[in-house]
Amino acid sequence: MSNWQESAEAIGAVDAVLASVGLVHGRRATRAGTWKNGERVKSKKKKVERAEKMAVGRAKRGSGDVRVVRMPGWEQFPWLAAGFSSRLGGVSTAYGDGEQGELNLGWTGQDAEENVAENRRGFVEAVAGNAQVQLVTVRQIHSGLIRIIERDHAVLATENSRAVMRGDASMTDVPGLLLGVQTADCVPVLVVDTKKKVIAAFHAGWRGTLKRIVERGVGTMRLRYGSKPKDLIAAIGPAIGPCCFAVGEEVRWEFESQFAYAPELFSEVYDSDPVREKYPLLFMTARAPGHSNIGPQTHLDLFEANRRQLIDAGLSPKNVSVLGECSACTYTRDGRRKYFSHRAEHGFTGRMMGVVGIRK
Repeated sequence: MSNWQESAEAIGAVDAVLASVGLVHGRRATRAGTWKNGERVKSKKKKVERAEKMAVGRAKRGSGDVRVVRMPGWEQFPWLAAGFSSRLGGVSTAYGDGEQGELNLGWTGQDAEENVAENRRGFVEAVAGNAQVQLVTVRQIHSGLIRIIERDHAVLATENSRAVMRGDASMTDVPGLLLGVQTADCVPVLVVDTKKKVIAAFHAGWRGTLKRIVERGVGTMRLRYGSKPKDLIAAIGPAIGPCCFAVGEEVRWEFESQFAYAPELFSEVYDSDPVREKYPLLFMTARAPGHSNIGPQTHLDLFEANRRQLIDAGLSPKNVSVLGECSACTYTRDGRRKYFSHRAEHGFTGRMMGVVGIRK
């Protein structure tokens, strides 16, 4: 019976009945395959990693095969250690299928501390070539707070390697430190002064981006270290892309109040029932505009938002690298999720890192 109802003959019969009373097909564009049997379903479309646009380094450690996503061209600076993690490699099994280890780098409640510690040692060694390099993180609070680490710095972590400083960015000119920010959809941004050897790492979610944390960070580098924008290079790492980052209208209003180019950061994605598309008059309501349960989703492009901030801060567009892989929908060629995603995995997920350091 259900097969007949979905057949071309049955659909044609319904079309004929509705056409007899003057109803016609709607013409609104939408994403196909998002409804089935009257219920919304997740899109099965997957993005496959674009390995040709980035260098991927590997380092064996323990039972994990730690992989580092590196920025093309940054290898010309031998004193610089930098990279982004994925979820591939490592020894954690809390968030995967339990058969392959993953590289969770966050002190989450579901993962064993010894696994996270081993993952961090492996990742630091893969990036810096030495597992004993001190990894410096901050207690991220979705703010615009930037921490400057001086040569006579105080204790940067607790005895069990937890961050002690609150904030969402750090910068330094001190060799031997690896500055890191944790992400699971938010944008990691690394900035380097290639002349004065100053480094900075930023955690830019939509709130931090709205507070211009990256743009303000470049200004702080200029004030504190005398950095010149023409000497700066930057990398925007894996994060949730405009394909998957749906936001509310209140977020759009916030951005439009702050950035003249805000309209360029948003797009509308229709995701609706195909029956409603064909016969929109059947579903007309007396609700006020914007209050219907059908319509476009508003998507935000955080990659472009942070790229524009870097350019507005004076960086040359050719010195800003955007890796562009979405943490929510990028898969490896063998069908595994490449990154941790808080949104795609409904909060039950690990953490990645973007790190940058000055070799001794």
